[in-house]
Amino acid sequence: MGKVMESEIRGYIEENIPDFHRRRLESLGGLRLKLVLSRKNPYLFRAKNIQTASEMVRAILDAYLSSQEEAVFGDFLEGLAIFICGRVYGGRKSAAVGVDLEFEKSGALYIVSIKSGPNWGNASQVRKMKENFRTARQIMAGHARRRRLAVEAVNGCCYGRERAEQKDEYTKLCGQRFWEFISGSDTLYTDIIEPLGHRAKERNDEFACEYAKVVNRFTAEFITEFCHADGRILWDRVVAFNSASMLAT
Repeated sequence: MGKVMESEIRGYIEENIPDFHRRRLESLGGLRLKLVLSRKNPYLFRAKNIQTASEMVRAILDAYLSSQEEAVFGDFLEGLAIFICGRVYGGRKSAAVGVDLEFEKSGALYIVSIKSGPNWGNASQVRKMKENFRTARQIMAGHARRRRLAVEAVNGCCYGRERAEQKDEYTKLCGQRFWEFISGSDTLYTDIIEPLGHRAKERNDEFACEYAKVVNRFTAEFITEFCHADGRILWDRVVAFNSASMLAT
C-alpha cells in the first residue's frame, strides 16, 4: 500500500480542473435555442406558470447546462479517483467495457464502475452495469486464479450515501465510503473539496459573461419565434415545435 500526498492531490486538481471549466464554457458556445428547446419538457415549464421570454430561456438553459455539467464534472471526478487509487494501490484505468478502475487490495481484484451520485441510473442501466461486471469477471478470471485473488465488483459513487451497500452481484459504496475505499483515508472526501475552488471565481466570472450573452441572444430569438405581438408566450407554438409529428400537414 502506497500513500498519496496532499500536495499531489492538489497538483492533480489544479492541473485538471481547468479542463472542466473549458468544456463548460465550450458547451455554451455551441448552443442553439431550438436545440435546447427540443430537448426539454414544455409542459413542465407551462405548469410552472412561466410568463416571460427571459424566464423561459433561463429555465430551459439552466436545465440543459445542469445535465451537461454533471456529466463533464463526473469525468473529472473519475479521473481524480483513478489517480488517487493509482498512488495508493496501483489502481489503473480498466480496459474492460463499463469498468472504470481496477486494483488489487486485501486479497481481492476490485473492478469498479464509478458514478457521480447514488441515483445515477434506472433499472435497465443497472442491469447493463451488472452485465459488464459479469463479462469483466470472465475476462479476468484466469489472472485472478493465478494470483489467488477473488474478483469483487464495486459501484463507486463520488457523493451521497447508500443504506444497503451489499447488492446481489456487487457492492455499492458512496461518498466517504467510496473515497476511503480507494485511498485508505477516511478524510479524503473532505480533503478534496478546498482545492476544487482553484481559480473558481475567475473562471465563473468568465462563464457568467458568456452565459449573459447567450441569454440575451436566446431571449431575442424566443420572442421572435414563440411570442405574440403583445408579448404573450405562444405555448401551442412552443409545444408544436417540440412535439408535433414531422409527418403532420
